[in-house]
Amino acid sequence: MTLFRNVVFVAAIAGLLAGIVMTAMQAYATVPLILQAETFENSEAAPAHDHSAPADAATTTEAAAPAAHSHDHGEGAWAPADGFERYAYTAAANIVTAIGFALVLVAVSEAFGGIVNWRQGLFWGFAGFAVFTLAPGLGLPPELPAMPAADLAARQVWWIGTVAATAIGLALIAFRNSVPLAVVGLVLIVVPHIIGAPQPESHESPIPESLHHQFVVAATITSLIFWVVLGGLVGLIRGRFLGSETELQRSFA
Repeated sequence: MTLFRNVVFVAAIAGLLAGIVMTAMQAYATVPLILQAETFENSEAAPAHDHSAPADAATTTEAAAPAAHSHDHGEGAWAPADGFERYAYTAAANIVTAIGFALVLVAVSEAFGGIVNWRQGLFWGFAGFAVFTLAPGLGLPPELPAMPAADLAARQVWWIGTVAATAIGLALIAFRNSVPLAVVGLVLIVVPHIIGAPQPESHESPIPESLHHQFVVAATITSLIFWVVLGGLVGLIRGRFLGSETELQRSFA
């Protein structure tokens, strides 16, 4: 196998399995909270009616729409139906995302010698969690429907910058035996949080604070398990299907 084929093979298998695990966890941990939050969103979206004048059929139908659907995405917008269809699309999105993250994990780890076994993969999984969930989540915690948010472009710029700074900082600390470089790495990790994430003009929301707190905890724990599973699977699959440590080094490096 060539280097590219090996990377894609390991990432595809690990991402597929980790995506399925992620979907199962979400079904019990985060999806019920999202559905609960949508009830607050739909009740807020329901327009007030003037009972002093008769409402036409179009107005009545539009007002009843939030009650008939789990989430109102606007006129003409499509959304998957509740039940199997919604879970199917969620599973597909999770698998595609997991394969993408697995590709990043395998490619980066190979630059530092590769993940030799599942135990080493767990540490890489923790690193992925710190980079992609923990660090950006400190400034931009997971949000529920109907919660206010800052400008999307500004949030994306801050998120990408935080992920990049955290990844480089951790690499300097873990793979460079140099105190000055470790200090630089620590500074890189801290700087995005000193700058601060973009915040909405108002934090008023119909979502109860307790529900949002439950969602943040559930989403964070789910992400942690996902990354640990993904890292462990990468190490396990890489070693099991691609030979011994010496052969792996020849194959990838």
